Amino acid sequence: MTAQTCCPEYAGVSRRGLMLGTAGVAGTAMMFGASQVATSAYAAAPAPSVLVVLSLRGAADGLSLVVPHADPVYYQARPRIGVPAERLLAKDGMFGLHPALEPLLPMWNAGTLAAVHATGLPAPNRSHFAAMEEVEDAAAGSTTRNGWLNRMIGLDATNSPLQGLNLGEAVPPTSISGPQPYMSATDLDGIKIAGADKWDIGQGRRRSLNTLWGQDTSALGATARATFQAVDEFAPVAAQPESSASYPDGDLGDALRHAARVIRADVGVQVITVDQGDWDMHTDLGNLDRGQMRLNAANLATAMAVFFADLGTMAGKVTLVTMSEFGRRVTENSNWGLDHGYGNVMFVAGAGVVGGRYYSRWPGLSTGADADLLVTTDYRSVLAEVVSTRFNADVSRVFPGFTREPVGVMRA
Repeated sequence: MTAQTCCPEYAGVSRRGLMLGTAGVAGTAMMFGASQVATSAYAAAPAPSVLVVLSLRGAADGLSLVVPHADPVYYQARPRIGVPAERLLAKDGMFGLHPALEPLLPMWNAGTLAAVHATGLPAPNRSHFAAMEEVEDAAAGSTTRNGWLNRMIGLDATNSPLQGLNLGEAVPPTSISGPQPYMSATDLDGIKIAGADKWDIGQGRRRSLNTLWGQDTSALGATARATFQAVDEFAPVAAQPESSASYPDGDLGDALRHAARVIRADVGVQVITVDQGDWDMHTDLGNLDRGQMRLNAANLATAMAVFFADLGTMAGKVTLVTMSEFGRRVTENSNWGLDHGYGNVMFVAGAGVVGGRYYSRWPGLSTGADADLLVTTDYRSVLAEVVSTRFNADVSRVFPGFTREPVGVMRA
């Protein structure tokens, strides 16, 4: 069950787009930039690190997920929807976790989960669509659709579409879009050549397609050949058994179940993007007894906890980061909800995380209808720390024109 969004622009970008089997592949889309197509053989070597980027679509309220209980303005501004301090989990002198995040407590206590508060864009942007694009492109002033994850995988010389994978029903995010090839799928078992079923005797369908495209020198021919090879390289995923782990029902649980299966197959995927929505809670955000926040937070926490448990020994190479396009106002509205705001919280979980603690240069809250949580940590500083420590990537090329500040959430 998800809340009904009141923002038409968000509804337009949160539904599945036209990703229907490019280059003769069923159940997936092979995405290639217009100016660069992979034509060389791919080496499906295991990836030393894997990054999962989980987008909380619709602008999650970070002040509910990680509550600044020691800031007196919080309870003044939220007399009905404020989370009581005595119910918070993992409390320190300033912050505490929403009680619905309890499934994540073992990771918090083990030091593999952290929260970075008062993060966000360098300047407010309260349009869902525009803010998503800005956050995921992460290159101020750029006029091209080339996301930070696409730039990161582009630093690897293999140029393989197996490096990046989007999972779920939604259109692939800007973060993974760009000139470097990547894959997008909803059903891992459906990643195969269209028509290559039990009626396809002697792989005739594949031979016909190879005859048609094998010597074609156009970009479409190169895309087709690369697609065929990528499907072959992805085959070990199908050999992985379906997980018996108890993921929650819904898109996020399904996507993380598939992500765990891909990671266990170790086919060379470095980056996986997944979504959870709808966090656009202008109405019925609610409290601990009713409303959408407790449901979304519980779904998020359960899915993340099950995902890391399901990875088994592979969890030691996986880092997960949550992001949202912006936060919500400090002051509740008359509909038990919150309007569009500014600063937010990011969770960082898994390998390399210096966890069990909150990171923030807390700016303090203020009241008023337009009061916002101010941003004191640019979200790119968090991502840059992950990129540099887990992938040894050139941060200046992943986030052009940006000078990061130290956060300390990742081990050097």
